[in-house]
Amino acid sequence: MSAKIIDGKAIAAKLRAEYHVRVDVLKAKHGITPGLAVILVGDSAASRSYVSGKIKACREAGIHSELIELPATASEVELLDRIESLNTDPAIHGILVQLPLPAHIGVSSVIEAISVEKDVDGFHLYNMGGLVTGSTVFSPCTPYGVQKILEHENIPVEGRNVVVVGASNIVGKPTALMLMQQDATVVICHKKTRDLGHFTLLADILVVAAGVPNLIVPQIVRTGAVVIDVGFNRLPDGRIVGDVDFEGVKEKASYITPVPGGVGPMTVTMLLHNTIVSAERFATAITSGFRR
Repeated sequence: MSAKIIDGKAIAAKLRAEYHVRVDVLKAKHGITPGLAVILVGDSAASRSYVSGKIKACREAGIHSELIELPATASEVELLDRIESLNTDPAIHGILVQLPLPAHIGVSSVIEAISVEKDVDGFHLYNMGGLVTGSTVFSPCTPYGVQKILEHENIPVEGRNVVVVGASNIVGKPTALMLMQQDATVVICHKKTRDLGHFTLLADILVVAAGVPNLIVPQIVRTGAVVIDVGFNRLPDGRIVGDVDFEGVKEKASYITPVPGGVGPMTVTMLLHNTIVSAERFATAITSGFRR
């Protein structure tokens, strides 16, 4: 068999077109343009590239974006002051601090300083904790993108065996929690898991976010499994690959995401979605006579 290759770019384009309509409604009905503030500390080429992609996506969706650049020498207090100012800015509905940050700045302190209602990255403790009970305000963008891919392809989750390879706070753990909320039976594997194949061979749906090129080979994939590759690795020769041996596994899986062009475009798309939802919540609050 040969897997259906899931086109993340096409799914993202479809969703972004739908989101643009929602932006137009907000503008016409409430006079509100969703606003996203992106804070970039330092001048990492990779971080600047990611930020540029997010700002471009905002522009295409009709979302207002502001890029706030701080030098690598900026203090944690300076960064927290900028976040506090954005927390009270009615024109800004989402705040994103591009990671990683310089070593002298505490990531946890920065994330917790962002208002829960503007935490469109979904990293605040409230939002992360809400994944356990299903009451989060905003879901983390990459796991949300994985969920949307499964929904778009009409891949059932309820009752399925799901194995998540990778236990990061950004992807692995929240992905597992979100799929558990849909009544999947979930196992999380990580770098210290022994006999990885013993677990992955049981997976109806295999989500891989370990950051190890070609970690998942055909021999440890169940025939007919759905394989979602969240990995993004740049090889010494400049090629970008995922965590899955794509050419080998696609001959055994039923569905598979490519890298690039799979989950990546969905991450940014969910950032747009969360920003729009935040603006819609703000519009509802104003209509009801309350302000944040």
